[in-house]
Amino acid sequence: MTRPFEGIRVIDVTHVLAGPFATYQLAVLGADVIKVEHPDEPDQSRSNGTDKALNRANMGTSFLTQASNKRSITLDLKREADRTILKKLVATADVFVENYRPGAFEALGLGYEALSAINPRLIYASFSAFGQGGPRREQTAYDHVIQATSGIMAMTGTEDVHPIKFGSPAIDYATGMTGAFALASALFQRARTGRGQRIDMAMLDVAMILMSSHLTGYLRNGAHPKPHGNRHPHATNSAYPTKDGLLMLGASNLRQQRRLWTVLGRPDMIKRSNEEREADRDREAAVLSEILLSRSAAEWEDFLQARRVPAARVRTMGEALADPQVATRGVIHRHEGTAALDGSFGVPLAAFTFAHGGPRIDTAPPTLGQHDAEVFAELGLADTRFATPVIATSDAH
Repeated sequence: MTRPFEGIRVIDVTHVLAGPFATYQLAVLGADVIKVEHPDEPDQSRSNGTDKALNRANMGTSFLTQASNKRSITLDLKREADRTILKKLVATADVFVENYRPGAFEALGLGYEALSAINPRLIYASFSAFGQGGPRREQTAYDHVIQATSGIMAMTGTEDVHPIKFGSPAIDYATGMTGAFALASALFQRARTGRGQRIDMAMLDVAMILMSSHLTGYLRNGAHPKPHGNRHPHATNSAYPTKDGLLMLGASNLRQQRRLWTVLGRPDMIKRSNEEREADRDREAAVLSEILLSRSAAEWEDFLQARRVPAARVRTMGEALADPQVATRGVIHRHEGTAALDGSFGVPLAAFTFAHGGPRIDTAPPTLGQHDAEVFAELGLADTRFATPVIATSDAH
């Protein structure tokens, strides 16, 4: 079945994480994503990851994560000839995505105004730390710097140990997903209006949206979000030790807390309002701590889930990936080795499925410049940039 973005060409001049992750969402849904990298300074994610041998080969696991279904070409955009090639490519494209410092592409003559003059239907997206406008526009950052800047780090951790950074670069990934949504929206809009679009994506903006309920609460009464760690304001919605590990309870609402106390044989602890729960939190936590030590975390998870009480033992990544549920959902795609990589490896595919024409991986992550000749030929160009010069010889004796 035809996937949503088949026939859509995306020029991906991004690096590291948020930008490449956004274009990856379109790639698995059928878009022809052409990744543009500097021949001598490729995407730094190529040299990052858990496998040092792959890092040295410019195929690090950080790059593999979000490069399937893409084609790779190399251009040095400081060279006028290569900028001309990029412009020819833009003329054939639907989407152009970059994530360099604001103003950098304008300085190269590759800003929105210049490229939309070549292709008025072009959707041009710029990803940056702080956005294209404002007093911080030229400042740079990575995920952890935005976590510190936004306030999200200050609210993470425990009362005694904070601020703490997230374990994963969640803001980068959220920016990529938000960016993919923005690109899809712009493509839908263009189908109705025929006009291109300019998208300004800022990591700081995404971080603020990720704290939406906390943000609204602060704007209402000035209450700073506090780091609670595994301790939720409601005792039935927190983590507790068991015989062999932590169990996270998720009896969040009044109906669920009533069900929890009932199946634990403590109907006397049932509360009629959230205010009652908050007032009696310490006593509830003490009772739960004592009860939950009587079984293993896995036993409690099975017992409570069977009785429709949300609960889970705290797993490692390896344990989570071994869960049969993950295998049934198709979240992971396994490549069975490539010309560039020995052995199989797995990458994330998508966090949703379609009944037909859904996300799919067709090709392995490309080596640097793997598709130079192919893409140049599509443009009617010969790639002579790296040819060895022919030295003329004289017939004179």
